[in-house]
Amino acid sequence: MIVRPWYRWDGVDLVLRVRVQPGSRSDDILGVSGETLRVRLRAPATNGKANQALLAMLATAFSVPTRNVTIRQGHGSRIKTVVVVNPSKIPDALQAGEQS
Repeated sequence: MIVRPWYRWDGVDLVLRVRVQPGSRSDDILGVSGETLRVRLRAPATNGKANQALLAMLATAFSVPTRNVTIRQGHGSRIKTVVVVNPSKIPDALQAGEQS
């Protein structure tokens, strides 16, 4: 059995460990690096702007409403635990990580 420390399934919900790089030049899912999914965001890490941008980006990537994506842990940290409720699709960047 292959262990993927950056995600796990909790029933139909997907739990991700995400490393956020706020204040970047673009919004991108960079892929898996070590034990986290790396994400770049243009939004600054002030007043929760990066957290809101992360939720919106992951909602789009997994084809769910923004309300179906929540930060469970790490609101003030670069490394966060994020829950995606019943994702409709898995982004290509994650599927590529699945095959490694």
